[in-house]
Amino acid sequence: MKFTIYQASRQGGRKNNQDRVAYSYSREALLMVVCDGMGGHMHGEIAAQIAVQTLTDQFQKLAKPRLADPMAFLADATTRGHYAINDYAVEQDLLEIPHTTLVAAVVQDNTAYWAHVGDSRLYLFSDGSLIARTEDHTAVAQLVRDGIISEEEAGHHPERNKVSNCLGGYVTPQVECSAPIPLHDADTMLLCTDGIWGMISIPEVAALLHAYTLEDAVRHLMDHAEFRGGEHGDNLSLIAMTWGEARMPSKDSISTLALPDGGVTTQINALRPLPGTPAVSDDEIERAIAEIQQAIQKISAK
Repeated sequence: MKFTIYQASRQGGRKNNQDRVAYSYSREALLMVVCDGMGGHMHGEIAAQIAVQTLTDQFQKLAKPRLADPMAFLADATTRGHYAINDYAVEQDLLEIPHTTLVAAVVQDNTAYWAHVGDSRLYLFSDGSLIARTEDHTAVAQLVRDGIISEEEAGHHPERNKVSNCLGGYVTPQVECSAPIPLHDADTMLLCTDGIWGMISIPEVAALLHAYTLEDAVRHLMDHAEFRGGEHGDNLSLIAMTWGEARMPSKDSISTLALPDGGVTTQINALRPLPGTPAVSDDEIERAIAEIQQAIQKISAK
């Protein structure tokens, strides 16, 4: 496989960054995950961290070097992430179970598979045009699909950010899976939280991805979204991936032929304190990571 990929996450105008992003690849498969820990719930960033780690851990375990069934993997690993979040909440005696959205994609055999829960989105562009996208799991998005309000009206609706489907909690999430779509050279996938798509229209995203190298397009997307969000803007996170030979080649393109048999590479934005937050000791960080890993391992063993 050959592809170019970048991930980015910024705090925006919030006190904490509750978003988490990660990607992982073997010689024959690529996984990308973006999660948005839901504001208003305790430990939203923990829920997002558990979700991305559960999917990447399962990928490392099962992609040897390919997944037997990418769609079944996405559905199962996402559900495991939900139960790992709940287990963590019980073990830590949390008063409220943390929640997160999730969008994840697998590319294998030049084919894209994806699944999502909530309103973190995936876009697939080919030659500068949008050819597929996820549909948000929100009541407001359903009003748009039913023709009751327009997309423009939805962008200003007071309940536009209230999701109706998420990981974590007493209701088992409905994991929505796409039909597989073949990928061609220079096709680009963008997975992002609402801090990105809420600030930048689809035509603007398409234009930026088409006009620049992937690295520059990611920087412009992040800069524009952060500027428009302003001092009260949301966290903003994304993963952008161009498949095969890009229109504008990058020195950072990845060829998985460099991996040894059975090798897997993973990049994940780790759980770390942000500038301006109360000081946290290394021991406290390590303990939090160990507690998260314990919840994930418990689910993985089932």
